[in-house]
Parts: sequence; structure tokens; C-alpha cells
Amino acid sequence: MFNIDIDLIKKYDKPGPRYTSYPTAPHFNDGFSNEQYLASIKENNSADNKTPLSLYFHIPFCDTLCYFCGCNMIISNNRSRIGNYVDYIKKEILLLKKHLSDNRLVTQLHWGGGTPTHLTPTEITDLLSFINSNFNIAPDIEASCEIDPRELTFEHLKALRKGGFNRISMGVQDFTHKVQVAVNRIQPEDITRQAVEWIRKLKFESINLDLMYGLPHQTLETFSETLEKIIDISPNRIAVFNYAHVPWMKKHMELIKTEDLPTPDVKLQILKYTIETLTHAGYVFIGMDHFAKPDDELAIALNDKKLYRNFQGYSTQAGTDLYALGITSISQFGNIYSQNIKTEKEYFDKVDAGILPLAKGYLMSDDDVLRRDVIMSLMCDFELHFKVFEEKYKIDFEKYFAKGLENLKQFVPDNLVTLEDDSVKVTEMGRLLIRNIAMSFDAFLEDDKGKVRYSRTV
Repeated sequence: MFNIDIDLIKKYDKPGPRYTSYPTAPHFNDGFSNEQYLASIKENNSADNKTPLSLYFHIPFCDTLCYFCGCNMIISNNRSRIGNYVDYIKKEILLLKKHLSDNRLVTQLHWGGGTPTHLTPTEITDLLSFINSNFNIAPDIEASCEIDPRELTFEHLKALRKGGFNRISMGVQDFTHKVQVAVNRIQPEDITRQAVEWIRKLKFESINLDLMYGLPHQTLETFSETLEKIIDISPNRIAVFNYAHVPWMKKHMELIKTEDLPTPDVKLQILKYTIETLTHAGYVFIGMDHFAKPDDELAIALNDKKLYRNFQGYSTQAGTDLYALGITSISQFGNIYSQNIKTEKEYFDKVDAGILPLAKGYLMSDDDVLRRDVIMSLMCDFELHFKVFEEKYKIDFEKYFAKGLENLKQFVPDNLVTLEDDSVKVTEMGRLLIRNIAMSFDAFLEDDKGKVRYSRTV
């Protein structure tokens, strides 16, 4: 357990990237062609490449609109529309499979959304069967699915478990009824507990619960009550996200009244209390907004310096190539990022034409690759050893990153980092502000000013 200095958080609270990638998604461009994409896939699937695969499937549909949601989702109960989308996911699988080597083993699978369990149990079984029959699935695969307990049945979970899923992630946000009403997500505590009971009955290996602070009508007192109940439920992992009110990006957020949002001071009090309470309860503070029990793979990976970060957040699957399917989904492999088309019609048209549904992407330069490695080492290992990068990239680290190392000096007096002659180490308090620290090595931030709006770092 450690104590949080609110004044220190205030000092460094400013907009900044979450670094689920570097360069970040705003820098993807539509000048990245299908020809480049296919060439990159071909290069990544050479006969001697045995790098494991991570597969992500975006299921965008939801039953109702949560006003706080920042995801790419579609509100629909049209079963024909949803079934049609599943059919096109299968078609995209077949298109992609043509370009993948048969020797690639899938060690990680994730379904996100939207709400993947808005599919019926039959649709879940059907799609999972198709995936399992078209890819080389590792026997010890890490397979996780996001669920919504409000429309969940035991049959949904049975279908997921039978199809190979072994991890579940579920949004809770806040148990306070007044908060739930304000964000249009009525999810009583007993529904959440019922879902957790079913998950454990079916012997899923891990449960993650998501909370959110900064929602309308939240107070330190009410959120502490939610936190107490979450600790009693005892999930393996907990993520506590900062609500980013960005109605200029997500128009439906206008349905949340600005005057109902907690003040910045209240938000920071909630954050401080949350971190101190969860660590006191035995959870390991992974970094930023993630917590895990000491015996969880995430905490073990942190300790063993094997933590990884991608578009799903912190992960234990370092070194995999990520191929993503469905609208808006983002792939990452080799030196490229690629994002799929955002609308159903365009997605269907591309797939029908036998073309992978690329919308935009990014081809990384040598400098991008190096900086990504440095930033991800900070984000995941919370330290840098200059010699590692000097040997790997044939550079003089201190000369190459003179500006970045100079930027880091601002964090030393506040005991967020320690600077040695040949290394940088992030302190425990520094993990909370790791985005600020990593920004020191971001070559794009000067150009981003006035162009790109990021969420605040705390």
C-alpha cells in the first residue's frame, strides 16, 4: 500500500496519449494502401515466422446506449442485422486466412465491443466453432470475452466456456442507483453478483471488473460503498477508468449534464481513495488504472518484466502479432498498424468484393519502432536500461534521446523517476503518472498541439 499525493497529481494532470500504440491512432492515415497492407501481411507470414497470433473480434452491437460509452458501438436489437454481421465476420476470416501461414499458433483471443454477449448463445457457438476450425488454436490459449450482465443468461456463458473462452471481463462502473440512472445503465448489484456466480460455477479462470470514476452524481462516499462491494466480490482483476467527457467526439455524451459531473477535486479524492483501498485489500497496482491479485498472471508478468500493452490494455501476451476483425478493429504486427472500415455498408461491400476491409493504417519508420520500444518499456517494465537499446538499435542512447532525458528531469524532484548514468526507473507513485513520463519520448506531441485531443492523464 502507498499514499497518493493529490497535489502531485494536480501538477501533472494534462491531456496525453494512453499509449496502447505508438504512434497513436490519430496518426493513422488513409494513404496506407491495400497493396502496402497485403505486402506487410505477406512479409509477416514468411515461412520461418513462428510468432504466435493474437486475434481480436469486434462485436459492435449493444442492447441500450450507455451515455458514458467511448467505444465504437451500434445500438440495435434487429436480430437479422446482427446475424448478417456475424456472417460477414466469417467471410473476413476466410479472406484473412488466405494470407496467414498455417504454422501460426493462436495464443490469445479476445471479443470486444459493443457487447459480444448481445449475440445469442447459438450465434456465439456458431462463430466460435468457425474460428476454432479456421485457426490453429493453442491448447493453453488465453481467451477473454467482454460481457454485459444485464441481458446475460447462463446459456450465454456456457456457450462461451464450451467454445474455449476462459476469461471474462464485465463493466460495473458504479453500484449507486442515482449514478446508474444518470448514465442510462441500470445494473443492480444482485445482477452483477449472479453473473460472477455463474462465471465461477463454469470454472472460468479469471474475472475482470471495470469501474469508472468521474460519472455524474458520484461522491467519495458513494464510490467507497461500490468499492467495498467490489472487494467483497473479489475479482481477479479490477480496472478503474477515468470518465472522459468528450461530447465533441461522442455526441451521445451530451445526454450527461455537465453540472452533474463531480468536480476535479472530488475525482482526485476518489482516485486516491481507490488506489489506497485496493492496495490495502491486497491488490497489486499494475499501473495507470489496472489492479490484479498477487497470484494473477498480470501481477506475475509485472514482477517478471513480461508485461505487454496493446489496444486491449495491459496483457501478458508479449511478442504476439495482433490481427483484428470486424468494423473499426485495429491490427498490429511487424512495423504496421491497420484499422478496418467503420461503417457496416462499406465493410460489407469490401468483403463482398474479396478485399480486406482496410480503412487506414500506418507504416512505421525506424525511429517510430525505436521510440515505440522505449515507450512500451516504460509503460510495462517501468524502467529503461540504455545498454539494451544501444545493443539492439546500434545507437548512443543519451545522444539519441537527449531531449527526452532532459524532459525526464522534471519528474526527479517529485520522486516519480530516478535517473542513473545508464538507466531510468519509475517509482511506484510514478506508475500512476506513467503516461506523462512516457510522453517525454513521443516525437509527435509538438505537432499534435491544437490538432489532437487526448483524454487527461489522470
